[in-house]
Amino acid sequence: MILHEFLSFEILRVIWWLLLGVLLIGFALTDGFDLGVGTLLPFVARTDVERRIVINTVGPVWEGNQVWFILGGGAIFAAWPPLYAVSFSGFYIAMFLILAALILRPVGFKYRSKRDSAAWRSAWDWALFVGGFVPALVFGVAMGNVLQGVPFRLNDDLMTVYDGGFFGLLNPFALLAGVVSVAMLVMHGGNWLALKSEGVVAERAKRYAATAALVTVAGFVLAGVWLALGVDAYALADPAATGGPSNPLLSEIRHGGSWLAAYGARPWIAVAPILGIGGALLAYRQVHRNREVLTLMGSSLSILGIIATVGLTMFPVILPSSIQPDASLTVWDSSSSHLTLFVMLVSTVIFMPLILLYTAWVYKVLWGKVTEDDVTDSDHAY
Repeated sequence: MILHEFLSFEILRVIWWLLLGVLLIGFALTDGFDLGVGTLLPFVARTDVERRIVINTVGPVWEGNQVWFILGGGAIFAAWPPLYAVSFSGFYIAMFLILAALILRPVGFKYRSKRDSAAWRSAWDWALFVGGFVPALVFGVAMGNVLQGVPFRLNDDLMTVYDGGFFGLLNPFALLAGVVSVAMLVMHGGNWLALKSEGVVAERAKRYAATAALVTVAGFVLAGVWLALGVDAYALADPAATGGPSNPLLSEIRHGGSWLAAYGARPWIAVAPILGIGGALLAYRQVHRNREVLTLMGSSLSILGIIATVGLTMFPVILPSSIQPDASLTVWDSSSSHLTLFVMLVSTVIFMPLILLYTAWVYKVLWGKVTEDDVTDSDHAY
């Protein structure tokens, strides 16, 4: 027996669907607080020293956190090629905005302190704000469009034809999803600042984090009601060939009904939205009680729950098509080959623990609050 056949094609597809979710959640948990801190920078810090404190809470770790973003993109490219082709071509302008905003972040970190000019530093502070706010918003808008269906079709050669435009992505439901995304990451970033800073910066961060937690809950609940009552679901019309070839046109997708049907078929997935709401409420309740670790755990649970809610509600659909439902991509018909998924899984089993161990070690070494002395006396401060 060939080694990769010890795991069936069906099981490998599910494993890689789960791993994709893990990578997205890992990115949101780590680089997410970087984005939240960048968004909060102009509002929680009013002097140059305060801004340097805020920047130095994420300066030493943001590059490592962004590894999760790269891993997620790589996993989509290697494990789900049709998903990569559709999303990166259909969302081309949105992806360009994200990358352009993310490029501002390292440039802002490196150039902000190169000149002793208030105007110069203020300009780069706002650049760091853009580098945090724009990706957070666009990621949420993209997720809102995925839930509604993306206007693409596939020809007989499985070539992607995208019939939408950038401004079509800016519809009301998608913008609401964008608000939830921004609030979620601002909550997380504020909790990170409360953990890593002290004094007035920490107090302001707590206030913004508390407000963002309430906005997250309200927006998430509103989006859930809207999704259940106002957005038609996508589902397989017939039992899927879970070990069949990766050709989306071989399956029939039904467009209609409510996304709530997923909870009737799999009631246990309700744990995800409960975590999404409960984690944010936990963060809100604990943010002013000086329990910074518990507060950060609350926002982390909320992020996990909100992202998991989307994936579990849509399963097995990954990317639905609004103009040709049968072209929708599912877990069972849009993956790489059996052998490819197995080889990638072996590599992941070897290298993922090393990444996690190194990340844990970095955070252990850098544990503790950033103080005024740290940013005024150190040559390595941002």
